[in-house]
Amino acid sequence: MIKHYPFQQLGTAKYSWLKTHHHFSFAHYYNPRRMGFGCLRVINDDWIAPNTGFPEHPHKNMEIISFIRTGAISHQDSRGNQGVTSAGEVQVMSAGKGILHSEYNRSEKPTTMFQIWIEPNKQNIAPRWDSMAFPKAVNNTSLPMVVSGYEDDRQHALFIQQQARIFAGKVKQGSELTHEIKHQVYVIASRGKFSVVDKKQSVNMSKGDGAEITQTKLITIRAITDCEIIIIDAP
Repeated sequence: MIKHYPFQQLGTAKYSWLKTHHHFSFAHYYNPRRMGFGCLRVINDDWIAPNTGFPEHPHKNMEIISFIRTGAISHQDSRGNQGVTSAGEVQVMSAGKGILHSEYNRSEKPTTMFQIWIEPNKQNIAPRWDSMAFPKAVNNTSLPMVVSGYEDDRQHALFIQQQARIFAGKVKQGSELTHEIKHQVYVIASRGKFSVVDKKQSVNMSKGDGAEITQTKLITIRAITDCEIIIIDAP
């Protein structure tokens, strides 16, 4: 089953420095039918103005994953971690038993990013932060795995404290990918247009759209244009 959520139907918030679209209820946006998807709690599609950002604030017991689409974000936290994550890179912060952090766009151009929150399967662990670049090559047959909560994947992907995997990458126009599902998946259209097909449905997705996919173990993705796709497979 595929439930399609077009970009135009997402929750929104707009400030002088931040424009965001919420796939699920967050902050001042509340939709009782959109409180999360399994352990996936937040997907925010953020636009951050130059030389602005999120000042220091706390988090606890949440796995927070950021996909930088354009620009860069500077991270600093109370554990002494700091770094700059640029377009085409991913960062993960396990908030664990509690952490303070800030994130700023310190450039002269806007930054765009997806912020994803996943509830952990262990509480009050030691906080942790890490980042990595995901493959920039265009894919024709599969999407690279960039985040995983499985020990066997730790050499190839950023680790999170949950039995989940996230796949992301660019796909060439005309390509057809088959993707196996372990739990259930949420698909995000980061760029371009593509169709998602299961045994009963075919849904066309455009930039900014989301889709919940359940009750199937296999989907096919067909790239209508060059596109960038994120797939979150989580309980």
